[in-house]
Amino acid sequence: MIIVLGKILAAPGEADRLKGAMAAIMAETAKEDGCVQYVFSRAVNDPDRIMISEIWRDQAALDAHFKTPHMAAFNQAISGANLLGVSVKAYDATGERQLVGSD
Repeated sequence: MIIVLGKILAAPGEADRLKGAMAAIMAETAKEDGCVQYVFSRAVNDPDRIMISEIWRDQAALDAHFKTPHMAAFNQAISGANLLGVSVKAYDATGERQLVGSD
């Protein structure tokens, strides 16, 4: 399992402008084989901070995601955005355990 976590700090108003692009890629990526979770969210105390949370079955699924038309469209959308900082990291996970609640 591959976990991807990231954060984007957008200039004021840019996160609102990117909302449609984020919704589109979330919807299309959720249909991909190997995608367990793909979510963009905004920090409650800072609406210009976009958080990225992804879970992939394996590296092959993540690699395939990078080649999709919707990933290309999203990259095009953010290429013109005024972003103050971006950090995205992938982590290899070998297991999971329930901390709270149930699925």
